Amino acid sequence: MSEHTALTYCPDLLSYTRRKTREVMVGNVGVGGENPIRVQSMITSDTRDTPACVAEVLALAEAGCEIVRITAQTKVYAANLENIAREVRAAGCNVPLVADIHFKPDAAMEAAKWVEKIRVNPGNYVDKKKFEIREYSDDQYEAELEKIRDQFIPLVTLCKDLSRAMRIGTNHGSLSDRIMNRYGDTPLGMCESALEFARIARDNDYHNFVFSMKASNPKVMIEAYRLLVARLDAEGADWNYPIHLGVTEAGDGEDGRIKSAIGIGSLLADGIGDTIRVSLTEDAIHEIPVAQALVDLPRSPEKATATFAPSYDPFSYERRSSSPITIQGHELGGDKPVRVFTTQERWNALAHKIANMGDFKPEIITEKSGVIEIDPRDASAFSALNSETEPRLITVADGIPLAPIHAFRMLAFQADPRHPILLKDTLNPPSGETDFLEALLPAAQNIGSLLCDGIGDAILVRGETAPGQSLRLAYNILQAAGTRIFKTDYVACPSCGRTLFNLQSTTQKIRASTGHLKGVRIAVMGCIVNGPGEMADADFGYVGGAPGKINLYVGKTAVKFNIPEAEAVERLIDLIREHGKWIDAPPQPSPATA
Repeated sequence: MSEHTALTYCPDLLSYTRRKTREVMVGNVGVGGENPIRVQSMITSDTRDTPACVAEVLALAEAGCEIVRITAQTKVYAANLENIAREVRAAGCNVPLVADIHFKPDAAMEAAKWVEKIRVNPGNYVDKKKFEIREYSDDQYEAELEKIRDQFIPLVTLCKDLSRAMRIGTNHGSLSDRIMNRYGDTPLGMCESALEFARIARDNDYHNFVFSMKASNPKVMIEAYRLLVARLDAEGADWNYPIHLGVTEAGDGEDGRIKSAIGIGSLLADGIGDTIRVSLTEDAIHEIPVAQALVDLPRSPEKATATFAPSYDPFSYERRSSSPITIQGHELGGDKPVRVFTTQERWNALAHKIANMGDFKPEIITEKSGVIEIDPRDASAFSALNSETEPRLITVADGIPLAPIHAFRMLAFQADPRHPILLKDTLNPPSGETDFLEALLPAAQNIGSLLCDGIGDAILVRGETAPGQSLRLAYNILQAAGTRIFKTDYVACPSCGRTLFNLQSTTQKIRASTGHLKGVRIAVMGCIVNGPGEMADADFGYVGGAPGKINLYVGKTAVKFNIPEAEAVERLIDLIREHGKWIDAPPQPSPATA
């Protein structure tokens, strides 16, 4: 258990209660308090291109986006926010605008004149990142904080005078050298970085701000937000600031949606989050329906009739210590792979092509597994189970009027740890065909959240009724949760006005060339802002360095500079080869399952 175990982030791990916060006004839109969870996004146009920016803002607002962010990388870019804001308002659109600031306090000061909210990243607002390893004495540390105060207080004062809102948004991998050397690239470091800025704001009687703790790794993101909320609660009742949720650099397609649902959805299910942004490497308009669907997922208020002690530390990931067992020739539990189950009916439907299904293959048939179904509200069932001499595979019985996350937590809290657990995405499987997005998001939220809690030794997806798609979804959830890696992992940022190349087409080109490299993590970043820092734990990075030029990274270290974009994918492959992680693609890719 971690040093944070005395802290709590959620009043009840077994029922839904939304965290109570103060209201922060972003223009005419209230965030937190009694307001609904707000949906926001970010435009991709160059901030100097007024017509393009205005058109994109209006399209997002029409699609239901309630807050729109625009990058303002320098004072010159920030100054054009005046024109963008004027034209958006002239079109009759009152959607609040947010300036995204990195590195340039003078850009923030200019932007605050024209937009309703400023986003600052504490890791690079004043502090510099050289990735240096050094010890900071208390005096040196305080001297750095004094520099931050000198640069940050003028922005706080201006935002207060103009009734502007602010987001203090920390990103994993984008922490200052000062924070990194004292706390490491950790959820604790992310929290400390944000709290430093919040204390300066509060010392100046400014409270119209929200927090965010973004990461591309859902486990890190979930732990960071939980720790932040716990720290805010420990600071006192008046630290009840709203929370902005997001998984940064989630990627595109199915993978981006699954990763977002795991990170954002699991926190929403625990009552955390007042505004969300789904970051997809796609046109921003496609983020809105995904975000709206996540907000609208059912949050069961059904309460457990008894109180149980948590069986895990929610601030530090550790897999539940079950005992290994063998079912149908597959080991599961303990440190064995988390297995993928299917039903007998679906197995039969796929039997003719299972041998050719590659990594999306079903492993165990539920009806033949001997799994014990338990109502987690039935104390007598646990007495019988825990008196068994051998470990048994267990799951929650269908039809229980609890949300799956709460039901499986109850199961894990009461069952002896030696019994492995089969997770299910739904306790009420549908009888007819289902929409894939409607099945994908709750499955990723429910199973992914539990896996990030360390609960689960096998999974069964039933909300998606197509046999092949349900298996692909199951494996992709395992991949996104970092539980079982079976393909290349991509960290791809959403496009914005800083982007120096076409992120969507480039990401697809890189996927086509490297998608067979199991376990290799590749970051595709549009600019240096999202470069060495926010790639976090990627093995290799493809980063826009200048228009038409690409820098290549190994970890956080740039090793190839100013490569012409036309050559960059091949040079990336050469770099992967140099580091012994390249294998040739198999002659026949695994056939798509249907």
